[in-house]
Amino acid sequence: MDTIGIGFYFEDIHEGFKFRTLGRSVTEADIANFLGATGITEVLFTNLDYLQNHTDFPARLVPGAQVFAVAEGLVMTASIQETGVAFLGMDLNIEGPVFANDTLHVEVEVIEARRTSKRPDRALVRTRNTVKKQDGKTVMVYTPLRMMKCRTDGQA
Repeated sequence: MDTIGIGFYFEDIHEGFKFRTLGRSVTEADIANFLGATGITEVLFTNLDYLQNHTDFPARLVPGAQVFAVAEGLVMTASIQETGVAFLGMDLNIEGPVFANDTLHVEVEVIEARRTSKRPDRALVRTRNTVKKQDGKTVMVYTPLRMMKCRTDGQA
């Protein structure tokens, strides 16, 4: 019996391969739980009076770290369950704010894909992950490098 939901193996992708994840709304409860779990207590996220009376933001902000975490959750369930081995690093840029009740999705493009030199059953895959809100505005772009499983060792 096949298992549904397993991610892509190296052989399933190539440079230029693109996909889009499902969306997920970030609720007030999500923000409160994230702040409590991480200890992020910056007044921008914890003090609504400060936010309303001392900033230009129109609504409750979502921390950038939480936007990244939500994006990674969307990417993981869409593409790397049981095939991802390691997260090796990334560059990350925040392009705009995310507010409570915004819905996020991630558009992923493979920009590098190659077998490792030491383990032919492993590959290095770098993607450009563009996080967008429901209105199509880009809010974050990051380029993770991951080690992925291969189905074969490349020896034909």
